Amino acid sequence: MRVGLFVTCVNDTLRPSTGRAVVTLLERLGVRVDFPSAQSCCGQPLYNTGYRHGAEPLLLRTAAAFAGHDYVVTPSASCAAMVRDAYPRIAARAAAEGRPTEAARLRAAVERLVPRTYELTEFLVDVLGVVDVGARFPHTVTYHPTCHGLRALGLRDRPRRLLEHVEGLELRELEGADECCGFGGTFAVKNAAVSAAMGADKARAITRTGAATVCAADNSCLLHIGGTLARENSPVRSLHLAEILACTDGVVP
Repeated sequence: MRVGLFVTCVNDTLRPSTGRAVVTLLERLGVRVDFPSAQSCCGQPLYNTGYRHGAEPLLLRTAAAFAGHDYVVTPSASCAAMVRDAYPRIAARAAAEGRPTEAARLRAAVERLVPRTYELTEFLVDVLGVVDVGARFPHTVTYHPTCHGLRALGLRDRPRRLLEHVEGLELRELEGADECCGFGGTFAVKNAAVSAAMGADKARAITRTGAATVCAADNSCLLHIGGTLARENSPVRSLHLAEILACTDGVVP
């Protein structure tokens, strides 16, 4: 099995420890992991702000970068949703606009890439068929299900099942877990006051759990949540789910 790691912009630039954790975790489970250097942004920022045509070359680039891999795995529910949900829309719109040549190229790329693309917890549970990955993390943890994972991908209980099998981990329930943290990509820029208020609500709910760590399947949301917690001088640490699952000694660097 040959897996291509789609590490995403936020992880590569701001949270590289998450990408390393995914490699550690998958290799521990016997998976060969490659990192195609040709990968770049999936185009989500362009697409979400209305520059759909500008996202088309990035769709083609992403598909080409991961050609030849059995699976494409990403530790980002947001970017996985871009590939699986938005990429087919982009191809369909090109056809509807009467651009048959571009539409055919985009559709072919979508057909090659989409069926092989998985968010990390989907890959672990659905493809590898494991929920106990041999992790040890003896700490209190609460889980925030991010919007793309919850609604676009339908991850349901996959992340929780993985966390429940981590040795020593005590999972605390998060009140209003299905409510958005307020990040929403460019939403946080265009609607800063609303975004900050939503983040403050989420931070208060996390603090009320008494957990030492909050985790999620998207570092973009965790950066927003973690920044809010830090400004409130909260001791709660934000960690990507992959970093917990990669941990075997109870300590995350």
